[in-house]
Amino acid sequence: MRSRPVRRARGRWTGAPRVALAGAAGHGTWHLGHLVELTAQGRVTFVGVADPQPVPTPVPRFDDHRDLLAATRPDVLVICTPPHTHLPIARDAAEAGCDLLLEKPPVLSLAEHAELTTVLDATGRACQVGFQALGSSALSRLLAAIAAGTLGQVTGVSAVGAWWRPDSYYSRTPWAGRRMVDGRPALDGAVVNPFAHALMQALVIAGDAAVTHLAVERYRTLSIEVDDTAGLRLALAGAPPVTMAVSLRSAEVIPGEILVTGTAGTAALEYPTDRLRLPGESALELVPGRVDLLGDLLDHRALGTPLRAPLSATARFTAVAEALCGAPDPVLIDPAHLVRRPDGAAVDAIAPLVRRAGATPALFHELDVPWATRPWHTALPLPDDAG
Repeated sequence: MRSRPVRRARGRWTGAPRVALAGAAGHGTWHLGHLVELTAQGRVTFVGVADPQPVPTPVPRFDDHRDLLAATRPDVLVICTPPHTHLPIARDAAEAGCDLLLEKPPVLSLAEHAELTTVLDATGRACQVGFQALGSSALSRLLAAIAAGTLGQVTGVSAVGAWWRPDSYYSRTPWAGRRMVDGRPALDGAVVNPFAHALMQALVIAGDAAVTHLAVERYRTLSIEVDDTAGLRLALAGAPPVTMAVSLRSAEVIPGEILVTGTAGTAALEYPTDRLRLPGESALELVPGRVDLLGDLLDHRALGTPLRAPLSATARFTAVAEALCGAPDPVLIDPAHLVRRPDGAAVDAIAPLVRRAGATPALFHELDVPWATRPWHTALPLPDDAG
């Protein structure tokens, strides 16, 4: 019989927690390697993987997460499966006694968010969401500068990004580029998947205010069901607006920037690289240090320290994602405005256009872009309305 670590009086385990992984393909390969490293350091014991595909792994593999939970009895489960599978796996794991590291986007709707919150409360389990950029020291420095008044009164937050994703990107998994899979929303698209970190950080920077209204322009360059290029504006109750301009079909790369405009100056955070420019500074400078979210969860279990990215902090992101699920189909950009590449087509001059939209800030149709259409609008439920 396997012995359990000795429980502290406060109800937390000492010793190396047993950690398992659900979903070891795609981004899951990073988690797999990370768990191997943490095991070598003596920080965790990597006990198993659940994945229906025969992925290479140094620990036992199970086809189903329920078999993994029953056989290995982990203390922590890392969930890196398609978004539409997150809730049932997270529910089963919490009820089996696991704390969770749940990849983004965490759930598909506010109803699922509320259901998972109820499960966590009933089981006493913790859930960290995989918004890795929330562990950035550069973000912490920016938030401290805003709080200190370095930017004056913040008047707007905008996020921009331009990446290249070839046609083959949308055939990598059955849910890629899809709105629905097995009768459930798949929650794919530029805003809520590749650029999810930009949206989440922009919301954090804007403050704790509820999102009250969304305006979105969604575009596509090939036969998919979701956007590969998008412009978004969020109205927040008593807080500055948040705008986004992003594309996955750009020949020129913009890694990802969040621009914060205030009455005393503008700051820029290149969030994938943790580089920051505050008012009065001429260039982006690296701010080293990023908290590992799994390590942060382990500290929370051992010491009771607050989580960097708890499920409760992601409700506004989920509200926006749910609203986008109900938006009309994305508009197909006329091929006359595309530039052919070896594996797909880029939107002509989209990178400078994205930068212009972020600096203005504006939606694409407000910049008289020839392929742009007027946005779709919807009100978002306030927290009390959302339950």
